[in-house]
Amino acid sequence: MAKGTTTTTKDDTDGVISNPMASDDGTDLKSLDPDAMKLAGMGYKQDLRRNYTVLSVLGVGFSLTNSWWGISAALITGINSGGTVLIIYGIILLALVSTCVGISLSELASAYPNAGGQYFWASELAPRRYASFASYLTGWLSWAGSIFTAASVALGTGAACVGCWQLAHPDLYQVVNIFAFFFNCYGKTLPLLGQLTLWTSLLSFFIILIVVPAKAQTHQSADFVFAHFVNSTGWSQNGIAFIVGLINTNWSFACLDCATHLSEEIHRPEKMIPIAIMGTVGIGFVTAWTYSVSLFFSMTDVEGLSESSTGVPILALFYQALRGKAGAIALEALVIATGLGCLMAAHTWQSRLCWSFARDGGIPASSFFSKVNGRLDVPFRAHLLSSVLVSMVGCLYLGSYTAFNR
Repeated sequence: MAKGTTTTTKDDTDGVISNPMASDDGTDLKSLDPDAMKLAGMGYKQDLRRNYTVLSVLGVGFSLTNSWWGISAALITGINSGGTVLIIYGIILLALVSTCVGISLSELASAYPNAGGQYFWASELAPRRYASFASYLTGWLSWAGSIFTAASVALGTGAACVGCWQLAHPDLYQVVNIFAFFFNCYGKTLPLLGQLTLWTSLLSFFIILIVVPAKAQTHQSADFVFAHFVNSTGWSQNGIAFIVGLINTNWSFACLDCATHLSEEIHRPEKMIPIAIMGTVGIGFVTAWTYSVSLFFSMTDVEGLSESSTGVPILALFYQALRGKAGAIALEALVIATGLGCLMAAHTWQSRLCWSFARDGGIPASSFFSKVNGRLDVPFRAHLLSSVLVSMVGCLYLGSYTAFNR
């Protein structure tokens, strides 16, 4: 992963700026602000404007992780693999693990605030003889992870829309993916969008947290919520079932590295990125745990969630509690709005990963995909490439429902 191998050019006809990568290109370091100077010390030049604030980075980071939404989207996985016990205590367990992960990411982001994130850290910290391979492998795994994460969010949001209509329209996957793509095409609005998706998620959370238990006619016992174990996995050992079910709560704390890939778009990233990461973990734990407790006290028919004609368990739970289609769809609309915010954040994340990785020559046609559009202030080509790949993953679902879900 070589650095300092490209030069600075600008094409006035299309507003595209190539990615200069070294401080040895004649740039006067004295003219740089402290953040740009630190980036130059790592071998890179400032390409993207630092428009983000700590709140907007937190907004993007939490909108992507969105713990309570993750519980909603994959609810049946946890319930079938441990029941309410799995989710209630799994959230606590994964919150502790995520705290440790967040502290490690924060430390590295503070020392090396670079949009490349993990693959850049691997190149700097791995033994020299393995550094290039470790960096290359980490970069590809990180980028692939962002692609499949965006695909899963698009699938969950599209399925939620379909469930509201109670019709089988899986093509909504592509609709929500294209929707999120366009919202990431103009850099100036992205910080505001990050804050908007954060407040949308928190407002939706509070509305559902209050309305569902308030409208439920009956409530489950504390024994059901905190001690009811279900094993529908096919494994005879409950311990194995519990471990398998942790995929639900683990997904709810995934993608904590998102903020690190915005390091070059915020001032004082060595301080602000750790705040965003740990804030994401803290907000995620509080929202996911209280949300789960609230829903489980309001649940009336566990089996009915997986057998619902909508194919969306959380919508079935809303219907059980509110006993009305309009109310259930209204609450599910809040989940959908939050899911769209999550997908927008996923697109921001994957485009920065692709761009920074291309900047270091990690993907084919790196010189093409490493360019930043000067007018839009986004790595548009990298964003388009990642979005197309997400769309291609979705075609598996369109082609075969059984293949994609098994």
